[in-house]
Amino acid sequence: MKTRDDIRNIAIIAHVDHGKTTLVNELLKQSDTLDEHVQIEDRAMDTNDIEKERGITILSKNTAVRYQDKQINILDTPGHADFGGEVERIMRMVDGVLLVVDAFEGTMPQTRFVLKKALDQHLTPVVVINKVDRPGSRPSEVVDEVLDLFIELGADDDQLDFPVIYTSAMNGTSSYDEDLSTQEHTMKPIFDTIVKAIPAPEDNSDEPLQFQVAMLDYDDFVGRIGIGRIFRGTIKVGDNVTVMKLDGSTQNFRVTKLMGFFGLKKLDIEEAKAGDLIAISGMEEINVGESVVDPSAQEALPILRIDEPTLQMTFGTNTSPFAGKEGKFVTARQLQDRLERELHTDVSLRVDETDQPGSWTVSGRGELHLSILIENLRREGYELQVSRPQVIIREIDGQQCEPFESVQIDTPDEYSGTIIQTLSERKGNMQNMESVGNGQTRLTFLAPSRGLIGYSTEFLSITRGYGIMNHTFDSYQPVIKNWNPGRRNGALVSINEGKTTTYATMGIEDRGTIFVDPGTEVYEGMIVGKNSRDNDISVNITKGKQMTNVRASAKDETAKIKEPQHLTLEESLEFLNEDELCEVTPENIRLRKEILNTNEREKQAKRRRHNS
Repeated sequence: MKTRDDIRNIAIIAHVDHGKTTLVNELLKQSDTLDEHVQIEDRAMDTNDIEKERGITILSKNTAVRYQDKQINILDTPGHADFGGEVERIMRMVDGVLLVVDAFEGTMPQTRFVLKKALDQHLTPVVVINKVDRPGSRPSEVVDEVLDLFIELGADDDQLDFPVIYTSAMNGTSSYDEDLSTQEHTMKPIFDTIVKAIPAPEDNSDEPLQFQVAMLDYDDFVGRIGIGRIFRGTIKVGDNVTVMKLDGSTQNFRVTKLMGFFGLKKLDIEEAKAGDLIAISGMEEINVGESVVDPSAQEALPILRIDEPTLQMTFGTNTSPFAGKEGKFVTARQLQDRLERELHTDVSLRVDETDQPGSWTVSGRGELHLSILIENLRREGYELQVSRPQVIIREIDGQQCEPFESVQIDTPDEYSGTIIQTLSERKGNMQNMESVGNGQTRLTFLAPSRGLIGYSTEFLSITRGYGIMNHTFDSYQPVIKNWNPGRRNGALVSINEGKTTTYATMGIEDRGTIFVDPGTEVYEGMIVGKNSRDNDISVNITKGKQMTNVRASAKDETAKIKEPQHLTLEESLEFLNEDELCEVTPENIRLRKEILNTNEREKQAKRRRHNS
């Protein structure tokens, strides 16, 4: 078999925060790619503002580096399971993977998730033990953990014989030896190992064209852009080609633009051949998984499987009394256009119309997936309201099934009892418990996704912020009947519109936790706090102090109230009950009741109690 020894195609895979994107930065810096005068910022591959703020990769990114006479095409993938659809497709574009594992944390749930995807595609692995300079790092034990994981996931003999490199990506150092004193300021061990261990792609560029779309991009000038790999043949700008659609139909189009990846840029190219990773435009309706082929030899590649959504929410236009005051895009048409535009690039997302005008069911891979979409919308100037997240129930073999997740928790020993109790109440089934030293316990559970909605806030409170929880989709299992894991606390709900006052807040803060500062504009039906009990209470939080001419004998005490709890977007979504909505604008995140009128709401509650 003839191969193209001038290129290597690899993906970098890892658990969240194990250092993939930082490592790619160093590979870019230390290769023969960027001009000497180009300054590269931290985590340059994370281009979205939210990616930079949270330190997570949301979308897969392509880059390519020169090393000696070779081009190494690198795909930086997300580590979070909510973006697993991205990882799965990337595996079909590459011949090997760099598995990055933290030398302190070791293998984590997403390490298993991403490695399984790579092994299923029979890719060649290279293991990078990162953060070897971190206090408490245990590189040799982590290598053993990685080996155990490979065996557990059914790796073949060749895959088990993986090379290992030890790095500190933050410092730009690496070595073949776990001894910290051998670390040198170079990425040469990684480059040399990639060239030596990762197979070169097959060179069958003289055969008819086969190209498969694995990712989508969108450009206002050229429309939809398909990113993928040429598996066979050659393609040139101006070629007439055929797209083999997912539904079995075909469409012909002319290639108007080809782009290759180099460093941090996409560059226009005239021609590409088997083994190259490229972007192609010219056809508006190209989709992930479709094959672009020679019209005279129409053979489609196997269709890429995309993980189905497990969670859904209702997105709608803002209907609160403050609607239209803070956003730039507030109409149903603008929101619909924006959601449809998101479908151009996010193939794990589904948007369906509901029977309510101005309202859509949006389905995604998890809370993080959907909350990042909402955050992007509000930053772009959209106003919307969203419902409580709900799991998607599926019928499998005639039985109603719901998604379950594998949960791994690392916590100080003293909190493990409370965690076991609270997760058991949420129908979590403990599968393993082990001491990992330094007063830490690792707990593993299988829990229904329904039970995990809203748990992360409770978990941080239980562990005083010292616990780490990771969860990833495991399987669909029969629905747990007669169980509703909703919020235990009721809400404090405003009965009128106006500005909140310190005086009124002092009068109700002993009822629970307040969410709003004095001087905040509120409306009737807006949730202003959490009740310490399980029922909702209607409160007047805008009441002013009665002013009289009579002076009190004692001086008024200086009004002091407790610091309000300001909820983030994720915490707000987790807080919601079924009869509540989250109002999202560029300036504010507000919680509200679906029925704003206090009397109407109480009548509805009575009817509900009567019917049950």
